[in-house]
Amino acid sequence: MSACVFCAIVDGDSAHEVARTDHTVAFLDNRPVFKGHVLVIPTEHVVTLPDLADTLLAPFFGEVRRIAGAIPAALGAQGTFVAMNNKVSQSVAHLHCHVVPRTKGDGLRGFFWPRVKYADGEQADYAARLRSALSVD
Repeated sequence: MSACVFCAIVDGDSAHEVARTDHTVAFLDNRPVFKGHVLVIPTEHVVTLPDLADTLLAPFFGEVRRIAGAIPAALGAQGTFVAMNNKVSQSVAHLHCHVVPRTKGDGLRGFFWPRVKYADGEQADYAARLRSALSVD
């Protein structure tokens, strides 16, 4: 087993997965800013955006865009916030992009990221709703 928790998810370890391609895996963040907060990761282990091969830029950001487009309809959000850290504040040393549902007045200000918790079973419901919305594409 890999020491990288995200590589373990790529290899099939438990996660509330919402999408998988040849080059990416998207799953719900366990410590979401808002419910439905998705992380998109490359299947190849790279630590930061500058480490990502040029050939993987389009597949990676294409999937980030697809997830960002599905979230509003799937979760009743008005939009999304898309962000990524490189080393500083990067909680897992594997490139990941946050795609967070947003609604006007939701309280997110600047770079202060409050965290919420899912109720029992709620994370599976959010993942299913996103998978359903993504399968329509």
